[in-house]
Amino acid sequence: MASFEEQLAQLEAVVDRLERGELTLEESVRLFEDGVRLSTACKSELDAAEGRIQVLLETPTGMKATAMDLGEEGDSEDGE
Repeated sequence: MASFEEQLAQLEAVVDRLERGELTLEESVRLFEDGVRLSTACKSELDAAEGRIQVLLETPTGMKATAMDLGEEGDSEDGE
């Protein structure tokens, strides 16, 4: 099974090829199906990682809720 990083790179390659618009309809549909499969696999990995993090944040009195900023570096709400 491919790692999360490998699957994400494959998904990015699929999106890049689809965005170029140089494929036949059949090729586009096949790639889209691959992209959905890869997206689902990546989401599953992220959900599992989130679950592991939540376990680490448990306290004796219950779950400690902590906001996490998962945005990309350089992203900001003020457009910088």
